[in-house]
Amino acid sequence: MDPVTTPATPARDRWRDARLIVVKLGSALLVDQHSGAPEAERFGRVARDIGDLQRRGKRVVIVSSGAVALGRRALGLKSGKLKLEEKQASAATGQPRLMRAWEDALAGEGLPVAQALLTFDDTERRRRWLNARATLETLLDRGAVPVVNENDTVATEEIRYGDNDRLAARVAQMLSADILVLLSDIDGLYTADPRTTSDARHIAEVRRLTPDILAMAGGANIAAGVGSGGMATKLEAARIAMAAGCATVVTLGARITDAGGPLAALEAGEQATWFLPDMSPRTARKQWLAGALKPSGAVAVDAGAARALVAGQSLLSAGLTGVFGQFERGDAVDVKGPDGALIARGICAYSAGDAARLVGQKSAKIEEILGFRGRPALIHRDDLVLMVEAETAPLSPQPNA
Repeated sequence: MDPVTTPATPARDRWRDARLIVVKLGSALLVDQHSGAPEAERFGRVARDIGDLQRRGKRVVIVSSGAVALGRRALGLKSGKLKLEEKQASAATGQPRLMRAWEDALAGEGLPVAQALLTFDDTERRRRWLNARATLETLLDRGAVPVVNENDTVATEEIRYGDNDRLAARVAQMLSADILVLLSDIDGLYTADPRTTSDARHIAEVRRLTPDILAMAGGANIAAGVGSGGMATKLEAARIAMAAGCATVVTLGARITDAGGPLAALEAGEQATWFLPDMSPRTARKQWLAGALKPSGAVAVDAGAARALVAGQSLLSAGLTGVFGQFERGDAVDVKGPDGALIARGICAYSAGDAARLVGQKSAKIEEILGFRGRPALIHRDDLVLMVEAETAPLSPQPNA
């Protein structure tokens, strides 16, 4: 299928049906380039769009740049490339100013704001990934709007995302978001740079990131986007998100319409480029759990727990009959039934040692047994996929079983 198509119903349907949307904004959209102060009007327009989405039952996560840009002016640092320690000092100074701007903007919509500073390890190491996801989901469940940024105060060049396009894609992947919106200084991807080429064609929809599509970012669209990103990083973000079943859209962040700000304009059908995956976030996540993770161990369950798993329930410690192998919290484990057949695979919320202490115990006793308040489910249903294969190899209990 031709990767370049006309804008069609699928993109509009995805927006209509989306439950969770991640919105990324860059420094150029949020910080006045002359004064170094927050663009209060632009913060306000985006906040009104988010308030409207929240009132319609959608949940929104913001990934926001701007801390370094706001902080460097406060510290009197001149324009140009900053040393690492200057950048980190600017981030430390600017982050409170950035959060205050978001808090002021979203207060008018009656929405609480929460800061979430992530480092590279928070999305690349499964244990920390579980912690970060649980925190963000709790905030969303309580009606808050998480504002995510990279923790530039502690990140070094060797262990950082490098730009918030990639960070936003990882957050979308972590939360199984339906749509990732990258607000830019251009309304999408073009066959050539529209600022210098009169016959440049706008690409409304991309189904596959072919070499031809990727090549456009390295040449024709190299100037699109400012800050540390650009069109190349937006295509990389789209690649990450699409692999997770999340649609990505690049659109003009400064757009204003009668309907509202850039998100309202996007919903109204204003020009943008949609990158549409061929699967849903749920399907992509199940495929990842089933095939991409190598199990570090296994747990055995009784017949009642096996039936509950097949019915789509989480695995609780009460149904646990054995623990096999050595694994840590956040590792993938196989789940096997009373006859040794493979039932499911999932990400375990407990280490092998802790899981072994919970065998056959009620969830209400977890804190009493382990000395800390753990999660009710050993493996939450969102972190579990049923396996079709029927492996009947006998289990050999390890010392912790």
